[in-house]
Amino acid sequence: MTKNEVILIIAELVENYPNFDSGDENIDRHYKYLSDFPFEAAMQNVQEHIKTNRFPPLIADIRGRLGDQMDGQRSKDATAAHFANLDAWGADGTPPPEGYWEHGRRLLRGEAD
Repeated sequence: MTKNEVILIIAELVENYPNFDSGDENIDRHYKYLSDFPFEAAMQNVQEHIKTNRFPPLIADIRGRLGDQMDGQRSKDATAAHFANLDAWGADGTPPPEGYWEHGRRLLRGEAD
């Protein structure tokens, strides 16, 4: 995120929380902790925060839980791919690949691959 994008986020906060500190020191502090974070995700988190909170967000609120969201999305994608494979196997009568069920049983027992 650029410093100008941080200023846009601060402007959004000032518009909704008139007492929010928009001074240069606060902008620099926000930039220090948000420079590695995607602007679009931060702005979305700010807008969601504004909808449900009377008090302005902290930097942690602005960052949100992007890592958790990304992990969740990866899990959803992997699940969708797995179900697509199952559907494909079922549609043409082809059994799962060799060792599929044994691998699943090992995972359920907590055994390493």
